[in-house]
Amino acid sequence: METLMKKHQILISQVSTDIVRNMLNRINWDKQLVAIKGSRGVGKTTLIRQYIKQRYGVTAGEALYCMMDSIYFTNHSLLDLAERFHAMGGKHLFLDEVHKYPTWSKEIKEIYDLHPDLKITFSGSSLIQILNADADLSRRVLSYTMEGLSFREFLHFYKKIELPAYSLDEILEHSDEICQKVNECCRPQKYFEEYLQVGYYPFYDGNAEEYYSRIENVVSFIIDQEMTQFCGIEMAYTRKLKALIAFLAENTPYEVNIAKLATYLGINKNTVLSYLAYLERAELIHLLYSDNKSVTKMQKPDKIYLQNPNILFALGQNSNKGTIRECFAVNQLSANHSVEYGKTTGDFKIDGKYTFEVGGERKTFDQIANIPNSYILADEMEFPIGKKIPLWLIGFLY
Repeated sequence: METLMKKHQILISQVSTDIVRNMLNRINWDKQLVAIKGSRGVGKTTLIRQYIKQRYGVTAGEALYCMMDSIYFTNHSLLDLAERFHAMGGKHLFLDEVHKYPTWSKEIKEIYDLHPDLKITFSGSSLIQILNADADLSRRVLSYTMEGLSFREFLHFYKKIELPAYSLDEILEHSDEICQKVNECCRPQKYFEEYLQVGYYPFYDGNAEEYYSRIENVVSFIIDQEMTQFCGIEMAYTRKLKALIAFLAENTPYEVNIAKLATYLGINKNTVLSYLAYLERAELIHLLYSDNKSVTKMQKPDKIYLQNPNILFALGQNSNKGTIRECFAVNQLSANHSVEYGKTTGDFKIDGKYTFEVGGERKTFDQIANIPNSYILADEMEFPIGKKIPLWLIGFLY
């Protein structure tokens, strides 16, 4: 345990708290059991270490941070560690990448039951199933999902421009005032173009080529390691999954033809549908349906987008502006809202209430003229014109 305490001190001392994401303040860290899920690379580890440094300082004592792929756990159990930590007066145990410890759910449940005064916060892949794990933790755990950087957070992280987040209702009702505040601080359209290419993952260091290479590595790791572990995909079939996402990168937004995909990949239609569901759970794609309430398990989606525009730039070769715009809109809106495919009534329907059409500054209302609560999200604009709102503005939702 002394080894873990030394590692704790080294790792917590290394993290900077100069810029902290708003999510740190939204999490109820005082709950006995907290889960932070999210795709690889979005910043879960940094967030946890920043909280520890702010709340408990650098030295291990009341808090202990553990990376669950540590060699320590090859001959020590998590349960034994928790027993020793609790006996020494420990108050809060942080378990990073908990999915790398095979019996994590059973042992966390036992620790939870044995030590109600010991808080446990754990992070894990977006693919981990808290509900259907070996021990059902769903009734005990407070779960959060972490997204990549929003456009607002990108401005904070990389341009040192700090602005508040707004709800969707606030953006739609007060777009003039919000745009005025943003434009007083910067020229948002200029930075927006950069964000679409390199702004979603918090590991851009100024080298776009290396950034895209890291994104490719993230995608490969999720497919090769996490999907084989959590989805039962055999290693021999991971090439099919990579071929599928490569196809989508060249053809998104994809008007879904499952038969065509099955033929292209050399697998049956049900397997294609399963693979698409896994890729969405892994937060590599978005599946859109025209009616979210009636979606069945093996239903064909109406449209497919890659999860965020940066993946599109990293993997795709033929991305046009329309594709990039729609990919951004789906990514930002789906973080906290229900997004449906609009079919003949606009591009997207949000929360069953708002209809959005996405396009350039010359986009007209012809397709949504008689639809209530309809708006255009227009690129290359810095201020709204009536119900035509700058596309970048929905990057301020979180």
